Amino acid sequence: MSPWPAGGGPADAWPANGPLPVAVLAGLCVDARTAAVEEILRTVPGAVVLHHDLSAAPAGRVRRTVRDATGVIDSGGAPLADDCACCALREDLVPALLRLADEGRHRFAVVELWDSVEPQAMADVIAAAGDPVALSGVATAVDPALVLPLLGDGDDLAEVGLAAARADRRTVADTFARQIEYPALLALAEGEQPADATDLALLAQLTPAARRVRVGAGALGRLCWPASTRPRRPPGSTPAARCFRRRPMSTASARWCGGAAARSTRRGCTPRWRSWPAPPPAAGGGSGSPTAPTS
Repeated sequence: MSPWPAGGGPADAWPANGPLPVAVLAGLCVDARTAAVEEILRTVPGAVVLHHDLSAAPAGRVRRTVRDATGVIDSGGAPLADDCACCALREDLVPALLRLADEGRHRFAVVELWDSVEPQAMADVIAAAGDPVALSGVATAVDPALVLPLLGDGDDLAEVGLAAARADRRTVADTFARQIEYPALLALAEGEQPADATDLALLAQLTPAARRVRVGAGALGRLCWPASTRPRRPPGSTPAARCFRRRPMSTASARWCGGAAARSTRRGCTPRWRSWPAPPPAAGGGSGSPTAPTS
């Protein structure tokens, strides 16, 4: 069931002007992540997904694709800077998002991270970029039935073809643990093997502070883009400064990215407001305001 009222939709709640909201979606569970992306594209008109494929990273290549509900709308490549996938994403991710923001054709962007990329480092990059993009949420897609097998997998990422660079020495278990411990939102999508009560209880115990939403309920897109990140400016007023409170990067993530652990900082900036064409009136007189998610 859609979380939007009859006749309404996300377009009715979009601000007339403001930064481009960007959500980060991670996950080693590829099928679950794909299902989450498809739901967002299906339920949030105007959404666009940016993905960097690092499967060829050990060979020094990164492929970027941008797609919306109609399919791929742009693609390109980026060099693997200093044998570091995180560095390559830093070099290419923000410019790609800025281009999307400057085009003004999309009102919500999702950065779909490749299999073994951890969300914290990329969320920090986006938050630090500032205007005209704004980090609106971080989520990890999870198949609950795979939580225990992944946490028990001590193989190196390089051994299973998931290394993000030649120097990547992380294990599957460590990577998955960091992917689920950082986000405030987990998107649950069951695969061929249904999850049982034990799987769900384990996930709840490991991530007690995270909100869990089932993919397919129609609420994922709205939860990745909370109303608090949709600033509105009355005509003639001056936009207030926006601030981001960044969580410190874990030592392990910082070591993979080739730098010291980032300190928690507070960064303020003044938005550069832009205007988009107003959406058409909602059929049936719907207000367009989102309702509480259904369970």
